[in-house]
Amino acid sequence: MLNTPETQDKPRNARLEARVSSDQKEFFQRAATLTGRTLSELVIDSTQEAAAKIVQEHELIRLSRKEQAAFVSALLTPAEPGARLQQAIQRYRKKAGL
Repeated sequence: MLNTPETQDKPRNARLEARVSSDQKEFFQRAATLTGRTLSELVIDSTQEAAAKIVQEHELIRLSRKEQAAFVSALLTPAEPGARLQQAIQRYRKKAGL
């Protein structure tokens, strides 16, 4: 995920630091060695993947079949504006000179 076309050509001029225990660092280093990556590559790749998952989970809307049907129905057959919205429209048109 790290070496995508979007990130490959961008200069790496920002620094990120984290304090970890010696045991954590040794564990991370072991994982990096087992995967044939440097510690930095492992940390960056893993963090990138975790961040992408978190962002996707927060930006993606999941609906049940019933909720999907209700959503599509509301889009295709919207309710008529209520009295308060009608009044707001009239006030807006009056102020805007429409």
